[in-house]
Amino acid sequence: MTDKKNDNKKKKGGLGRGIGIEALIPAKNKATQQNDIPIDAIEVNPFQPRKDFDETALQELADSIKELGVIQAISVKDMGDGKYQLISGERRLRASKMAGLKNIPAYIRTDVTDQSMLEMALVENIQREDLNAIEVAQTYQQLIDECKMTQEQLSTRVGKSRSAIANFLRLLNLPPKIQTGIRDEKISMGHARALLGAKDDETMLMIYDQILKYDFSVRKVEEIIKEYNGGKKDKKEKKKVLATNEDYALLQKSLSSRFATDVELKRNPKGKGKIVIPFKNDSDFERIIAILDKLNS
Repeated sequence: MTDKKNDNKKKKGGLGRGIGIEALIPAKNKATQQNDIPIDAIEVNPFQPRKDFDETALQELADSIKELGVIQAISVKDMGDGKYQLISGERRLRASKMAGLKNIPAYIRTDVTDQSMLEMALVENIQREDLNAIEVAQTYQQLIDECKMTQEQLSTRVGKSRSAIANFLRLLNLPPKIQTGIRDEKISMGHARALLGAKDDETMLMIYDQILKYDFSVRKVEEIIKEYNGGKKDKKEKKKVLATNEDYALLQKSLSSRFATDVELKRNPKGKGKIVIPFKNDSDFERIIAILDKLNS
């Protein structure tokens, strides 16, 4: 599908430019010192929302650490008795272990609560450049649910506008199949936002399948949604949307898929014609009528 992966990359959202995790930590929790500490003395962050780590990417980071060392220190909580609990930097910690390091540079923090550890782990998760739109949305939702933040507070913390955060959160209202499609970069966030304009999940899923099959652009999806929602177009816009035989052929295929039968679409050069929806028996006829009723409701 052309340009969809690039479109997704443009839409992926991390923190605003220049906003780092240090800016999100209350003053009383600022690091008191930075030292090299034993890797074996560090236990993982129990609040880390990220469970899966790409082994190839970790190995690449480990190779870089062997060559250049750990450029950015991790953050840990001082647990006493020479023990530490990781706050942020699990990829760096894992890669350092793979690189054979015995010690790692770390900011050592005191008076860090479980709540602030969860918040920092979630915010660090958002900072990853490889997050897809669904992962960003899920992390925003977790910050709202588990850290008791409003969208306004979240906007301030992560350096994103409230409307941008709301747009990500709306993606979680999509059917699971479409969310998976976003995660797998089969469609862009632009396609997903257009699909949210449909009246029901069934319509969303039907149009989603058509996007994959016919490589519809975001604009085309918006036009289809508008038509399904009964939106009115002026004559000039209608002519633009259905101007070519290819457009009519795509519409015929879309209708055939929608009604699960071979729909006939006939038109003359002046644009006059008819749509024929065949049915096999009374039961099939009632099924088609039910679909039409639903579209008109």
